[in-house]
Amino acid sequence: MAIISRQRQIFEWQELEILGDLERLQLVLKYLPDERLMQHLERNRDRGRDDYPVRAIWNSILAGVIYQHPSVESLRRELSRNSQLRRLCGLAEDKVPTSSAYSRFLNNLFNHEELIEEIFESLVDQCYELLPGFGKHLALDGKAINSHARGRSKTGGKDGRRDLEANYGAKKYKEEREDGSLWEKVTTWFGYKLHLIVDADYELPVAFSVTPASHSEVKQAHHLFDALAENRPQILETAEYFMADRGYDDGKLLIKLWDRSSIKPVIDIRNTWRDGEKTKLLTGFNNIVYDYRGTVYCCCPRELKLKEMAYGGFEQQRETLKYRCPARHYGRQCKGEKECPVKASIRIPLATDRRVFTPLARSSHRWKDQYKKRTAVERVNSRLDVAFGFEQHFIRGQVKIQFRCSLALCIMLAMAIGRVKEKQPDLMRSLVKTA
Repeated sequence: MAIISRQRQIFEWQELEILGDLERLQLVLKYLPDERLMQHLERNRDRGRDDYPVRAIWNSILAGVIYQHPSVESLRRELSRNSQLRRLCGLAEDKVPTSSAYSRFLNNLFNHEELIEEIFESLVDQCYELLPGFGKHLALDGKAINSHARGRSKTGGKDGRRDLEANYGAKKYKEEREDGSLWEKVTTWFGYKLHLIVDADYELPVAFSVTPASHSEVKQAHHLFDALAENRPQILETAEYFMADRGYDDGKLLIKLWDRSSIKPVIDIRNTWRDGEKTKLLTGFNNIVYDYRGTVYCCCPRELKLKEMAYGGFEQQRETLKYRCPARHYGRQCKGEKECPVKASIRIPLATDRRVFTPLARSSHRWKDQYKKRTAVERVNSRLDVAFGFEQHFIRGQVKIQFRCSLALCIMLAMAIGRVKEKQPDLMRSLVKTA
């Protein structure tokens, strides 16, 4: 009797665990605005065979993404053994869709990517309405998505297992050591690249695109910004800061962010000074210099030493950065104070160099604090790998990769909205925990 009781207790524990795990799927099914897509697919089916209802197959595909099934066959095995999951998806008892049914349904979905994008945009709009300050801090980065298939055959032979749309991408990391020597690291991959803008406070996606790995990150940044300006201008009206690493260091992008939308760019800068100069003389002054990162120094006429000037803020009407004499600002003595042409402060127009001088000065503490928020997009990318299976997958072709990315990001947003509306805001970022 004790053994039977123990077995019953284990069964009850497993049942509770399954029910708790199904809560994530329930949240997505409840809050994903997919009605228009379902109506469209049902109209397309019209009087065709309805062995497996459209919504039931769609729900099971969502379940496959949520529960990290790497293939359709893996999902079908889980549906065969898990009757609760079948019921939640809307499938008839003991009736699991065939592999060919899934193949036909997915091919149909691939032809309606615009409806998936509508779902994504609707979810972003809901986040904007629901979450205070959503879109205030935006962060951008590119994520490598490896294709585990082989590329195009050099001999031109046909092979359905190859990925003919993927190509090679590379990312170069270069830094200067403390001793002045340089180190360089180059990472290459074969596949695609996800270009993703996220809200840095809530760590939720705002806009994205998928390209072959070799496509320029800067060009995609312009594309994403223009798409936001056209389709969701309210996001850019709310945005105050835009963070990205030095891969997006582009003068035109910096100018566009500030001049068109009054967004302060917080984008790391590459050293493009090729003549070996450490500093440049500021126009109009004979003892004020700046480095490629926008740090401003004054040179003491007596000691002939460079001293970093104190940042005094940004004057928006004049579009100038204000810097103060370090001696006066910090209450220090300067031996060359009487001979120094700078008596109190100077103003540097942004037009001096739009890459070096930005509305939020690169040398300021606030710039450093804002730049740290850029890591939010890296955490979102990590969740895509860990919770949505992008590290190990069997997907080939840009259309399929685009679809999988769209679905994963929609699920991420729907789950976050569900957590907030179900009074579980502390679980908003979690993709695996249950209440």
